[in-house]
Amino acid sequence: MRLTVSIALLISILAFAAPARAQVITAGPDSVEVVDTDTINADDNSFFLSKWNRPAKAALFSAVLPGLGQAYNKSYWKMPIIYATGGVLAYFYISHNNNYQDYREALLIRVDDDPNTVDKFADSNIYGESRPNGTANLKRARDFYRRNRDLTILLSIGAYGLQVAEAYVHAHMKEFDISDELSLRVQPSIIPVTAHRAFTPGVSLTLYTKSK
Repeated sequence: MRLTVSIALLISILAFAAPARAQVITAGPDSVEVVDTDTINADDNSFFLSKWNRPAKAALFSAVLPGLGQAYNKSYWKMPIIYATGGVLAYFYISHNNNYQDYREALLIRVDDDPNTVDKFADSNIYGESRPNGTANLKRARDFYRRNRDLTILLSIGAYGLQVAEAYVHAHMKEFDISDELSLRVQPSIIPVTAHRAFTPGVSLTLYTKSK
């Protein structure tokens, strides 16, 4: 596998470093070199995605539209998982945000010192004004749903980045060598735990190429 990658890299370097096609006219002692400008213009005017490799394209497609990179990798079965995850996160975000807004508004009404305004939880057994800790419970509920709403936003950002990374890695793995010359060894091992000065059992995975 290393030989294949080295050859491909060498070819890519040579292709990139190769000069534009030129024609040398030797009609006399003074030779004139004419550069083929059509080749240069064709390279400059080419679509930018044509210069990107497959993993980069997959990552870009997933960044533009979640699941599109997986479709580009022909992993169509992953698209329902991505959109189901997005739907669940959207549901929790809307639910937590609505509850946060309700408790926030109720708390603002509760502490505005206006006897003509009554919040929606005034008669609640937990958040009511007559309860000993009603206002404190109302504040804790507001903070609880605000924290969960913010956590849902962070999880959504993480899920978005994860599906982009998955499309990129999968595109790389499609080009990975899985021939018979590769072998994976799984064997038990003992892993030292420095913090406790002890050892714990584990499993080691070793990937190597078979030599003929």
